[in-house]
Amino acid sequence: MSSSTSTSDEVKKWIIIVLFYCVVFYEGALAVPQVPGYFIFGDSLVDNGNNNAIQSLAKANYLPYGIDFPNGPTGRFSNGKTTVDVIAELLGFDDYIPPYTTASGQQILGGVNYASAAAGIRSETGQQLGARVDFTGQVNNYKNTVQQVVNILGDENSASDYLRRCIFSIGVGSNDYLNNYFMPNYYSTSRRYTPDQYATVLIQQYAQQLRTLYDYGARKFVLIGVGQIGCSPNALAQNSPDGRTCVQRFNSANQIFNNKLRALVDQFNSNSRDAHFIYIDAYGIFQDLINNPSAFGLRVTNAGCCGVGRNNGQITCLPFQTPCRNRNEYLFWDAFHPTEAANTVVGRRSYAAQRPSDAYPFDIRRLAQI
Repeated sequence: MSSSTSTSDEVKKWIIIVLFYCVVFYEGALAVPQVPGYFIFGDSLVDNGNNNAIQSLAKANYLPYGIDFPNGPTGRFSNGKTTVDVIAELLGFDDYIPPYTTASGQQILGGVNYASAAAGIRSETGQQLGARVDFTGQVNNYKNTVQQVVNILGDENSASDYLRRCIFSIGVGSNDYLNNYFMPNYYSTSRRYTPDQYATVLIQQYAQQLRTLYDYGARKFVLIGVGQIGCSPNALAQNSPDGRTCVQRFNSANQIFNNKLRALVDQFNSNSRDAHFIYIDAYGIFQDLINNPSAFGLRVTNAGCCGVGRNNGQITCLPFQTPCRNRNEYLFWDAFHPTEAANTVVGRRSYAAQRPSDAYPFDIRRLAQI
């Protein structure tokens, strides 16, 4: 009797286990992204291949870039995922958002990445590196995509309903400092504007492009602040006496810009009732990574995993250069760009804020639910 009961119990247990996994598989098969599309604008921090086919020195379509990415080198300026790759995963997309240069057909309905390495808000930014698609150009490319969406969905009303539910991520401004304002030998902006005046000019032009995106259907905006340029291996190599102390005049200028960008979020939320703008404090999240690296599994915060010269900060990774082995312990991958480990932290905290200051007035997860 006890043997029969035991067998029966075992059968019941296995039936329950099988049913459980069937439900999980079924729900997984039916899972859909939290938003229909994810549209990305920015620079090398999120470029995933748009610069590959243009005449530019700002390229990353060679090893060791992509050494830890499933598809190898793609044009991403990291050893692996970028912040928007992490966010796309958290939003429920089953694939990464394609670059504008290759996105086509129904694929664009899941979103498009328009980012271009060396791009800035100002048209001249990054010109010493060759061709790039500035923020204005990226917005113009988005206009082309909107027309494609109208053609695919059949009419403007359907396209408008679709676009208003998508998320639009914008992360520009870094190069306007790195490859413009703080390059006095190439650009005159630092002689023409104080840091406050320059930030004001940048924000005014930024706002114009946001209005264009709004006019072309965008309603859910994620504005990503500029990180701590003064703490990059490049800035430390060139301007830090000890190679560890961040360059305060760089970071102070970045903070001025970020404060104005955060204020812009309030301005747009007040003046466009049917739209939602949020600000991501990338600067503050990086501050945590620098101040308490061990809490995130990091050990090296002042040098690139690969590169040349002091702090590996003179230039980006050379083709086929052998990078450090302990990449998960590095904050920076090269002279300017974070590792996948750092991008994962920034991406996760952008999606689901761990501190009230991470996202304002709320995070991407909440934005997706609206």
